[in-house]
Amino acid sequence: MTPIHLYQHPLSGHAHRVKLLLSMLDLPFEEQLIDVSKGEQRHPEFLALNPFGQVPVIQDGDITLADSNAILTYLALRYDDSGRWLPRDPVGAARVQRWLSVAAGQLVNGPGNARIAVLFGRPRDERCGEIAAQLFQRMEAHLATSPYLAAEHPTIADLALYSYTSHAPEGGVSLEPYPQLRAWLARIEALPGYVSMVRQKALA
Repeated sequence: MTPIHLYQHPLSGHAHRVKLLLSMLDLPFEEQLIDVSKGEQRHPEFLALNPFGQVPVIQDGDITLADSNAILTYLALRYDDSGRWLPRDPVGAARVQRWLSVAAGQLVNGPGNARIAVLFGRPRDERCGEIAAQLFQRMEAHLATSPYLAAEHPTIADLALYSYTSHAPEGGVSLEPYPQLRAWLARIEALPGYVSMVRQKALA
């Protein structure tokens, strides 16, 4: 199989969630750094791949796809015949989609943006902390009755929420008040094929 090409930045949780699924599906892939701190995502060559100028992007043969949640959906449907990562039944698929929407909304607007403000020295919107607290409280309550977000086993919903949740402390959002959430993070980290996301200090 020809390796999938992943355009990414090591501090991007969006890119990391795709890298997680590639690794957990044991798919061969090659990585190419797009240095967003230098504006490489705005270079014409990259904009030809994704006009929105965002990582990640994958190239799988003649298929080019952007948007991390879209990529997760594609990989699960194309390469996971078991249907575990993305259930094929309507209710199971809808439960996953609900959490993918959360990943694109509250997760980014709360802990994601708080982290970006710290890592890239941008002004922090104080609403980030409130949004993060509301999200993590809801996840905490949900995970008190279920080991994973959308099913009794891990799905792409868990990978979509994992990266920015686990790195929330980098944005000043503590995970200490959420024992169920921290136990869920540990379950993800124990899965075969797990790969960690680099932390800012490792790049300094």
